[in-house]
Amino acid sequence: MKGIILHGGHGTRLRPLTHTGPKQLLPIANKPMSQFCLETIAETGINEIAIIIGGVGADKVREYYGDGKEFGVNITYIEQDEPRGIAHAIRLCKEFVNNEKFLVFLGDNIIQKPITDFVEDFNQSDYDATILLCEVDNPSRFGIADVENEKIIKITEKPKKPTSNLAVTGIYLLTPLIFEVIDNLKPSWRNELEITDALDNLLKQNDNIGYETITDYWKDTGTPEDILNANRQVLEHICNQTCIVDESSITLSNSNWITPSIIGKNCKIDESARIGPNASIGDNTIISSDVVIENSIIMSDCKIDGGLNIKDSIISANCHLHGNNKDKTKKIFLLGEGTKISL
Repeated sequence: MKGIILHGGHGTRLRPLTHTGPKQLLPIANKPMSQFCLETIAETGINEIAIIIGGVGADKVREYYGDGKEFGVNITYIEQDEPRGIAHAIRLCKEFVNNEKFLVFLGDNIIQKPITDFVEDFNQSDYDATILLCEVDNPSRFGIADVENEKIIKITEKPKKPTSNLAVTGIYLLTPLIFEVIDNLKPSWRNELEITDALDNLLKQNDNIGYETITDYWKDTGTPEDILNANRQVLEHICNQTCIVDESSITLSNSNWITPSIIGKNCKIDESARIGPNASIGDNTIISSDVVIENSIIMSDCKIDGGLNIKDSIISANCHLHGNNKDKTKKIFLLGEGTKISL
């Protein structure tokens, strides 16, 4: 069985964070979100993985993951010339799949539960596909599956009036039969080949699609709020009531660290700074006196001083923020790479 990670798209809802790189490399708890996907796939025993790349920062993906050996897998890169839909990206992998069953993972999906059992069950089944579903509060944002008597009867992309709250997550277990379906697929109104249309056509063709339900945590990180939510959930999961601080970082006191939080390599944190809760501080970052950071992601090589009080923010790499020590009001930032601000 082989694995596929979709790593393309423009990430327009996350600008300016995505002006200089793909959204799937944005960090959650100091780790690129697509690395969570790769590790989840590798955990199932799948070690042949294709990563679909394209658009801004494709070279950054190659640079970060390399040939995959550092992560215990073998990686093949497949280029998609422009965003033409998930189904189109999957169709590019026909030669790579080579008539095997395969697992597709959208690179901006975060889950915390292993899917090894789902993969093993699919391998032993006769299903043409198995899709992972999750109950959501806002089903009109997602592809939705209607289920009756424990069988999927319909799959619809972002229905205006949903008849179900079971979202089709970005995790699909497929057979090569899907390629034939995609070859006969018509583009949607946005001129893309939709995976929900392909799955619904496959369902109509054979009525042989299974499903599994994610019952703990799943997040499609399409907006800044989604990313902060995922960061908070992952920190709660990995920190275990403590703060994670790399031993190479210089921190003069831990009395102002509020769990859960994580501090990366070679950081310098002043003893009067308050970090947390739900704060991720990237490598080589300097945080000076009286700075407060809560529920925020600060990426690598940043410098923050001037007593800034920061909350609910995402600050990209290599930013420099200088505050006004007299102004203690809480500030919210969404900053692209290399931004410099003096208040």
